[in-house]
Amino acid sequence: MPHSPDAPKPTPAELDLLQVLWPLGAATAKQVHEAMLPARPDVTYATVLRLMQVMHAKGLLARDESERSHVYSPVHARDALQGNLLNDLMQRAFAGSAKALVLAALKSGISKKERAEIEQLLKDGDGQ
Repeated sequence: MPHSPDAPKPTPAELDLLQVLWPLGAATAKQVHEAMLPARPDVTYATVLRLMQVMHAKGLLARDESERSHVYSPVHARDALQGNLLNDLMQRAFAGSAKALVLAALKSGISKKERAEIEQLLKDGDGQ
């Protein structure tokens, strides 16, 4: 997976918004605000709109201005952005060691179900 060191790094609030927008694909600020309300009842429409405008300026969102209500979409696919963030974290916090990153993640506590899924992934990977 290619990693771009120049890719914008979203803030935690921007990542929260992307988690809502990725499944939608493209949406207006109103649609994103409505989708965020169940988890964040305190978030206002004005906050969401402003955040989306900032994200557009940073290159995280594309904006279609052909309609009265602008439609925003993520510039980077979820996997690509997560890969960039993971690579950045691995370089900065784990001296480039994927093993050290994975061990730290496993030590942070995983459920029995997650452990079983990881073990299955490792078994499946051995046969390839």
